[in-house]
Order: sequence, then structure tokens, then C-alpha cells
Amino acid sequence: MAKILGIITAVVLALAALVASKNKSAYETEIANVASEKDTLGKEQTRLKTAQSTYKKTTPLAEAEAEIAELEKSVESQTKRNEELKQDFDAKTAKVAENKKQLDEIREKTSKVGDISALATKMRAAKAEMEELSQSVTSVEAKLANLTAQNKQCENQTDALKQKFEVMRSGQSLPSLNTRIRSIYPSWGFVTLATGSSGGVVANSTLDVVRGDNTVAKLLVTSVESGTAAASIIPDSMAYDTTLMVGDRVIATAQKATAPRN
Repeated sequence: MAKILGIITAVVLALAALVASKNKSAYETEIANVASEKDTLGKEQTRLKTAQSTYKKTTPLAEAEAEIAELEKSVESQTKRNEELKQDFDAKTAKVAENKKQLDEIREKTSKVGDISALATKMRAAKAEMEELSQSVTSVEAKLANLTAQNKQCENQTDALKQKFEVMRSGQSLPSLNTRIRSIYPSWGFVTLATGSSGGVVANSTLDVVRGDNTVAKLLVTSVESGTAAASIIPDSMAYDTTLMVGDRVIATAQKATAPRN
């Protein structure tokens, strides 16, 4: 039994030694890794310090370069503006010289005419006279236009009267006639109208009695006064079942167009 325990103890000790050996090897490896990481960290810190130093040196330079570029743009813009101002100044200088030349020429011409103030007085007087004449011409033109319009109106009235006279001379009532039957005398076969010669009724002319668009009877004017007229009912012009009534509308009989004579 003691021998077995010894063997087991020896095996356990051997396993413990093996594990200890492996642990020591891993520990040494970890120490080496830590040392390597520390070395790498040191190198990176050195690089960081170097980069920070470089950045501190280069940043003001970049700012200065940007400022210089901005100043160059400003100088370029101001140079362009100065060139434009110079061109404008040269143009105005040339214009002043031209105006001075023209003024000298005017002075030379007016010196031969006489005193400029006296000439100005004459010019003002002439201008006032021209304005007065212009107003007079305008007034005459307005009167002429008014007379022309009146003359045109008279011509139109004359033409209308001529046409009216021609119609009346032909024995027809005026086409503008539009009146009503005032009274009816069926036993005597005639009617009276609400207007006469003043409305365009002509003696011996033929008239139509209309209802709507239809002619229901025809009349023959027998006598005419200024404000009334009498007319006979033309036989057979009215249907047997038609009866004339006071207030029926009366117009001139439409004239048929005649062929022109050769």
C-alpha cells in the first residue's frame, strides 16, 4: 500500500513539475510580450511627439500662406478696380476736354453776334412769340376741326333729308315709319293712325298692318296731317277671319328692288 501511495505521489509531483514548467514558460513569454509592447509604445510616443512638434511648426506657416493668398486676391481685385477707375477718369477727362472745345467754339461764334445777355433776351422774346403763335395755331386748328365736324354733320343731315325727300317723292312712306292704329271705322272701311307726316307717313302710300312677323292687312293713306293720318283698308288684303284692332302695328310697305337701267 505504501508503495502504491509513493508511486501516486511521484506521479503527482511529476505532473506538478510539468505544469510549473509550462507556467514558467508562458510567464516568460508574457513578460517578453509586455516588454515588446512597451517598446512599441515608446516608439509610438516618440513619433507622436515628433508629429506634434512638426504640426506646431507647420500650422502657423499654413495660416500665413492662406492669409498671403487672401491678400493676393485683395490686391488683384483692388488693381482691377484701380484700372476701371483710371479708364473712367480718362473717359471723363476726354469728355471735359470735348465740352471745353465746344464751349470755346460757341463763345467764338457768339462773340461775333454780340452781347450774350442781349442775345438771350431776344431769344426769350422770340420763344414767347413762337409759343403765342403756336397757341394761336392750335386754337385755329381746333376751330377748323369743330367747323369740319359741323359741316360733316350738316352733310349727313342733308343726305338724310335728300333720301327722305326721294322716298316721299316716289309716293312711299318712310322706311322708318313705326306707328299704331289709333281708331277703326269698319263701316266706312278706314282707320286713323297715331302719327302723320312728322312720323314719315306720305299720302297715297301703301302701309302694312303687322302682327308679329305676319302682315294681316294693307292700308292706303288717303289724308295726312302732322300728327295723324287716315288710311283706307285695301279690299281683299285681309283674311275673312281677321279683324283689325286698335293698337295694331303699322309700318311702310317694303319696296322691291328695281333693276338698274342700262
